[in-house]
Amino acid sequence: MKVKYLDEVLALNLPRDQYALFGSTCLAVHGLRENKDVDILVKERIWKELVKEYPLTKRGTIEIGNVEIGYSFYNPFLNAPIDDMIDTAEIIDGLKYVKLEYVLAWKKRRMSEKDIKDIRLIEDYLKSD
Repeated sequence: MKVKYLDEVLALNLPRDQYALFGSTCLAVHGLRENKDVDILVKERIWKELVKEYPLTKRGTIEIGNVEIGYSFYNPFLNAPIDDMIDTAEIIDGLKYVKLEYVLAWKKRRMSEKDIKDIRLIEDYLKSD
């Protein structure tokens, strides 16, 4: 399954060691379901640069096209520091993707309707791995 909107991510020219793709993008890269957008977690230095250039949404994120960038907007649902999630991310085709275990924990804390479906997909995938 092809991950959508990676061209938009690459066009941002962010330093590759300073961010990782998150959320449904991680499911898409593993072939679990299609992503409708791209969520990115960034380290503090990059976040401080981006907020000078782009307005924040009501949720405290930055949206650029189909890309949603966050530094703290996933809290309190995160179960690990953002830097750890970025530093330990899987590298697939040259891009960093937050490990599915972190995405699973985040979705279990949020528990929206779509999260429940994703939780099943991730758990089944991790069991078969």
